[in-house]
Order: sequence, then C-alpha cells, then structure tokens
Amino acid sequence: MSTARQVVRERRRKRRMMWGTLTLAAASVVVCLVLALLPDGTSGAKQAASTTVAAAGEATADAGQPRPTPSVKVKASSRPSASRSAAAAPKPSRTTVTKKPAPARTTPPANAGSGTASLAGRIRPGTDYQGVATAYEAGVGDGACGFGPSPDMMIGAMNTTDYETARACGAYVHVRAANGRSVTVRITNECPLPCAPGQIDLSQQAFSRLGDLHLGRLAITWNLVSPGSPGTLSVRYKTGSSQYWCGIQVVNHRNPVAALEVRTSGGWRQLGRTSYNYFLSADGTGCGGAIRITDIYGQRLTVNGIAIRPDAVQPTSVQFAQH
Repeated sequence: MSTARQVVRERRRKRRMMWGTLTLAAASVVVCLVLALLPDGTSGAKQAASTTVAAAGEATADAGQPRPTPSVKVKASSRPSASRSAAAAPKPSRTTVTKKPAPARTTPPANAGSGTASLAGRIRPGTDYQGVATAYEAGVGDGACGFGPSPDMMIGAMNTTDYETARACGAYVHVRAANGRSVTVRITNECPLPCAPGQIDLSQQAFSRLGDLHLGRLAITWNLVSPGSPGTLSVRYKTGSSQYWCGIQVVNHRNPVAALEVRTSGGWRQLGRTSYNYFLSADGTGCGGAIRITDIYGQRLTVNGIAIRPDAVQPTSVQFAQH
C-alpha cells in the first residue's frame, strides 16, 4: 500500500516538474517576445505622448502670445511688399516741392526809369474786379482825394480796401453792369466801411448811366483804364507848405501815381503818401525844388519850376503815356 502511494507521489512530482519546466519555457518565450517587441512599442508610445504634449504646448503658447513666424529669405529679384515700399519711399518736404515759376516782370516803357516795373497796388492793369455799385450825393465832386470841385460828375468813391491809402486817387475805371450798360468814372473819394472790396459808390449822375437810382445796388464788373486825352497834369502844394514843411499833390494825371520824389543835395528822395492824397516832406527837404513823379507802369516825369504856392494848382507841360 505504501509502495503504491509512493508511486503516485512520484508521478505527481514529475508532473509538477514538467509543468513547471513548460511554464518556465513559456514564460521565457513570452519574455523574449516582449523584449523583442518592446523598443518599437515603447518608442511609439513615447512619440505619441510627446506629440500630444507638444500639441498641448503649442495651443497654450498660441493662447498666451503670438506664435513666431519663421524667417523667409527673399531673393534679390523679389518685389518688395507695399508696406516696405511705402516705408522706404521718401516723404515730400518743403524744400523738394517744385515752386511755380514767378510771373514775368512787365517791361517798362521807353520813357520809364531804368529798373522799374509795374508799381500797381490792389488795382492792377488788365484785371477785372467784381463788386457792387451804389450811389451817393457827390455835391461839387470833391472828396477824400482832395482834388477839389470836379469838372464833371462822372466820379466815384472807392471802397477803403481798394482805396489803399489814396493809391486809387485819380484812377479811371470802366464800370459795367449786368444789363450791358457801362460808364467810365474817375476816383475822387473814399467809400468807408461797410463798403466791401470791389464796391464803388458812384455819384448819382454816374449811377443813373447804369440803371434807375431806385434800384439802390447793381452788380458790376470794373477794370482800370487809361483815358485818351486828359490834358497835362498839374501840381499843388498843400495849405501851410513852406521851405520847412510841405505837402505835394499831383492833379489830372492819366494813370494812377505810384511815387513822388524830390531832388535833394544827396539825390532823389521819395516822400510818403497820406490818406488825403498828399506826399509829405516833414522837414522841408526838397520843397520848392524839382519833382519826379512815377506812375504804376514805371513811367517817370520830372517837373521843374514849381514854386511853393500853397493851394494853387500849377499846370505843367507833361503827361503820362496812354496804356
């Protein structure tokens, strides 16, 4: 009986040993297979994990700050972008702006002094001016220009702006209304504010040549003219003039007077003009001597032998040429 049990035990031991060996062999095979496959599997897992982390990192970076743009090399022949061209293009400067050419200077007449040109102020030859005509009671025709009674009543008062400190005094202007009527008047007076630039306050006699006085105002166009035959010009010394102080006025001139000079021991001296149309020598220099008169075209006339006779109109034998 004991022998039979021993036999059974021995068989069981051998079976355990065999299964153990088989298990160990199977385990070895599995381990070998795992070891053989482990590098690829681990690498793939790590790569997948790293890719996921990288993607998550990029998403975080994009959310927090701008993603850097890779630099691109531009070939020499590549066309620059518009923004680069705009930045590179120089901005215009005051010094590089091309200036318009200056208008040509008017050549003075043959009898004008050398180096002179048009000396006109606001009222210039060959220019049309727009404005309105009004009317006033002119009396005997005297006015701010100080010419005294007018030989005719075709006269007007120039607005203060265009009167320009008596520069307009004695100017002849041709006035045209929209209805086609026109009249030529001599400026003998100043029309103070609110007379606007371009406005001429005509004597009632002159206004009636353009339209009915009851109209009150007329739209006009006017321009400077040089009349045909006004005779010769005259010179007048102002009341109170002497060898110590004098005022000199030019009367009956064809063209507007731009300047008046008196001869002194040192040469010609230009006198300042007043709003009442006299040229003054405050210290008497040149009073009673030769006088040189220049019109707006640059013509110069020299007058001798005019004595200091206050308030006397003294005729001369000269006149400016017609233009």
